[in-house]
Amino acid sequence: TWIGLLYYFNFVQVPAVGAAVADGDPGPAAINKYVAPAALLWFRWAALLTWITGAMALEAIHTADGSGFVAAFTIAEGYKVIGMGAWLGTIMLFNVWVLIWPNQKKILGLNAEASSAEEIAKAKFVALMASRTNTMLSIPMILGMTAHAHSLPI
Repeated sequence: TWIGLLYYFNFVQVPAVGAAVADGDPGPAAINKYVAPAALLWFRWAALLTWITGAMALEAIHTADGSGFVAAFTIAEGYKVIGMGAWLGTIMLFNVWVLIWPNQKKILGLNAEASSAEEIAKAKFVALMASRTNTMLSIPMILGMTAHAHSLPI
């Protein structure tokens, strides 16, 4: 769900809003008022749930004494690739909650206080760059998270 929505935002919604602005009718309001807030709700909570279930999976696959979570995040022997995937997923989670969501609230007018045009322009840039970064990180993250189960080099 998380990665699917990430790709939806980058490859469907952003170009659609651009086309709607260029067309002038119905404008971006149709997407930004009704679709984006619901999609962002699923996006940020799916990101958190994905990270939590990933942490639980790290514990479940660990057969030695100690923590699989710690083994992955310290890039212990046998956990190098999945650890890289876990770190990329953590960076992506940070981007969702700390960069994308607060800036999307400004862009969509979901904050209690109104944002200036300058603040919205800056928020658009930060949210877009964080989202594009997550899109680029998603492929090596998925490889890192699945390589361990498929006996790829660890």
